[in-house]
Amino acid sequence: MTAHHAATVATPLPEAQPLLAVRDVTVRYGRFTALRDVTLDVREGAFHGVIGPNGAGKSTLMDAVTGSRRPAAGSVLFDGREIARSRIAARRRLGISRSFQRTSIFPELTVGEQLGLVGDHLGDQDVDAVLEIMSLAALRDRVAGTIAYGDQRRVDIALALLGKPRLLVLDEPAAGLSVEETDTLFEHLRTLVRERGVTALVVEHDVDAVFASCDTVTVLDLGQVLRSGDARTVRSDPAVIAAYLGSAA
Repeated sequence: MTAHHAATVATPLPEAQPLLAVRDVTVRYGRFTALRDVTLDVREGAFHGVIGPNGAGKSTLMDAVTGSRRPAAGSVLFDGREIARSRIAARRRLGISRSFQRTSIFPELTVGEQLGLVGDHLGDQDVDAVLEIMSLAALRDRVAGTIAYGDQRRVDIALALLGKPRLLVLDEPAAGLSVEETDTLFEHLRTLVRERGVTALVVEHDVDAVFASCDTVTVLDLGQVLRSGDARTVRSDPAVIAAYLGSAA
């Protein structure tokens, strides 16, 4: 007796929907095109870095994601929802929080006071946990304007963490920091991603910090995506080396 068995074909599992999906986004300032047809996926739980030379469009991309700038074309999807025309406050309620190049702390308040005020406004009473994860508990009663600049940067990120955002967008968080302060800051960011389940999208000029810490890296050049992928692959890409990294690769 001959048995005929139908061949079993494994059905591939669908790829998980990215938390943030930027699709063919173009942003213009008058006649100048800052971004042209940019497409980018940020998966949930990723530490995703964006690098590129000055004028590449990095901050403009952050503006398009967080609502400071509306694209002329394309879409921005957050957890599958179109947000390209949503206001900044609406995106914050959805779970997108941003920290800017310049600190936005309240220098006359203590570290604890300002986190408490913002936490109350956002209905987040988890201030102690935020202080702990950013190693700021010892500075809780210090006036923010009197602490070191590196500590102020961490306070700024702590403020952005309140409200339990799903996506933390950081625009040059290490600006003005020493190498040691940058290493400490990125160590805290890795902890955030790993232990608190925060997805982080970071623009940074310190390429060594990005390649050492981020699991995915996107390179922008002249307003377009030059390369995107895992850090090791991107760093060794000839086009990236020629356009941006040079001998630093």
